Amino acid sequence: MSKKIHKSGFVSIIGRPNVGKSTLINALMEDKLSIITSKAQTTRHRIKGIINGDDYQIVISDTPGILAPNYQLQEAMMKFINETLIDSDVLVFIDEVGGKDFKNDSLIKKINKLQVPKFVLLNKIDLFNQEKLESSIKYWENIFPEIKIYPISAKEGFFINELKEIFIKNIPESPPFFPKDQFTDKSERFFVNESLREQILLNYNKEIPYSVEVVTEEFKETNKIIKIRAIIFTERDSQKNILIGHKGSALKKVATNARKDLEKFFNKKIFLEVFIKVKKNWRNDKLSLKRFGYNL
Repeated sequence: MSKKIHKSGFVSIIGRPNVGKSTLINALMEDKLSIITSKAQTTRHRIKGIINGDDYQIVISDTPGILAPNYQLQEAMMKFINETLIDSDVLVFIDEVGGKDFKNDSLIKKINKLQVPKFVLLNKIDLFNQEKLESSIKYWENIFPEIKIYPISAKEGFFINELKEIFIKNIPESPPFFPKDQFTDKSERFFVNESLREQILLNYNKEIPYSVEVVTEEFKETNKIIKIRAIIFTERDSQKNILIGHKGSALKKVATNARKDLEKFFNKKIFLEVFIKVKKNWRNDKLSLKRFGYNL
């Protein structure tokens, strides 16, 4: 009897902010891996999600949205994109139907030179008419003349199963990179940080969501409960006061909603303590960025 072939590979998904990249990845994973909000810069790190089958393992790589960096935090975020280009077995560029012109000639050249299977996905087709879709297809055919283009709707699940089959077909023969029961390369603490940061993105406006970083300092799990202590770092005292809110009401809402999400994620009761500290100018401080897990 011939030995069954096993396929494994890294599928890297990149794109501009707010085009539905995280929604797509969660749909492919059939679970919540990446936080989703309508604000730009929701994803800050490179997150690997692992999809396992009997004879395949797809490692989906989520990255920050492509932008022009204004400070060192954003420069570190863009380095994740360069990293993912290097180790991709399949590269996916996602945009939304009717998206604005993509002005990043350097990245376009890098993508066109890559000798791996590549695809462009045009998301949110449920929100646009056929004329707008055809216009977008023509635009991307000019940018990436040798790359296949697929219209999708990540939110509605259109073409998601077909996309997974395309990835399986295009990844190389290889033993699995990760244990077959592993869901992601990130730690439990990372998902605590992301859950709190998601609530901050959802509940605060203007600069507040972009001026904070979250660190989980304690994560103690027993059979019945997980005890967590997390710190929200922000840049100014005025931002700290806004985060706390009147008599602590704003922070309590963030912590309560994060706790509920984490109880679903871990399927266990959560005791969550959240504190706020001021770390001035952390977004441009190399030592702080390294502590928060960014490569410089």
